[in-house]
Amino acid sequence: MDIALTDTSRATTTEAGILVVDDDVSARKTLVSLLESVGYGVTAVGNAEEAADIMRRSSIDLVLTDLRLPGIDGIDLLRQLQRADNRVLGIVLTGYGSVTEAVRAMKAGAFDFITKPFDLDAVEVSVQRAVEFLKLKEENYRLHLAVRDKYRFENLVGNSPAMWAVYELIEKVADTDSTILLSGESGTGKEVVAKTIHYNSYRREKPLIPVNCGAIPEHLLESELFGHERGAFTGAVASRIGRFERADGGTIFLDEVAEMSLPLQVKLLRVLQERSFERVGGNRTIHVDIRVIAATNRSLQQAVANKQFRDDLYYCLNVIPIDIPPLRDRVSDIPMLVDHCLAKFRHAQRS
Repeated sequence: MDIALTDTSRATTTEAGILVVDDDVSARKTLVSLLESVGYGVTAVGNAEEAADIMRRSSIDLVLTDLRLPGIDGIDLLRQLQRADNRVLGIVLTGYGSVTEAVRAMKAGAFDFITKPFDLDAVEVSVQRAVEFLKLKEENYRLHLAVRDKYRFENLVGNSPAMWAVYELIEKVADTDSTILLSGESGTGKEVVAKTIHYNSYRREKPLIPVNCGAIPEHLLESELFGHERGAFTGAVASRIGRFERADGGTIFLDEVAEMSLPLQVKLLRVLQERSFERVGGNRTIHVDIRVIAATNRSLQQAVANKQFRDDLYYCLNVIPIDIPPLRDRVSDIPMLVDHCLAKFRHAQRS
């Protein structure tokens, strides 16, 4: 059974669209009566085929499904609905409550698991929690879209030939996995360029994790990047994941990478080459799927010549170099930048 949704609008208040799927007529009526009495819009059906049809034609946010349905169980139905729209939440209802079934439901992505005969107050609380969770997800999604829009290409400011060369290079490399080295003086906008690359890549739905290597004390940077296990050092009272793990699936932005110590450069080199590492104090190898963007306001070639930066790491980082020109080399962009800053100021004042 394939389900293709046409309506992607979301409801996140008591107007949330709820679908009840249960072949027990009495249970359906009870749930509909309860949910409508507190202001939800409810549709009720008796089997998976009818549920799929409703999902195609209506905007549904939350599905309450019986575990045992004719032809297909509620957990398999929930999996299919969430493949069609991963923002749909599910609550599984069953008269066959067991730890095994509850675990199976949660692994399938169920928000909650309620046994029959169900307590109506418990159902109402569970639905309310699910709707609040939907509201938070929607707010986060809209914030994500706002951030993505903020870092569209047209939001990079400058129309000079030097900036057009940067734009063209960004467009060519954004949707690849190649490691990028951004070079430029402080204040030239390296972080903005890194965000533009990330939010215009196929990794845009995954996190962009920034690390300022020059702002974190050297003795803490290794733990910050790679995480640590409990007891790894004095004060490590609990295990902690590092920035590389947090960036899994997305992009890590290593700002001021030239400030990294030589011993730490060795560990970074391994991550670039193998996409794996161990936490501080740990022996389990962790594999990550990440894109690396590094930035520096110093000449790494000069740092290599001065034995301050490993040459092998430099070549691993410098796969695609992008030089961000300083404003003195693109003075024709000054009027546009002034207009941009004034527009931001006026918007902030209105807000």
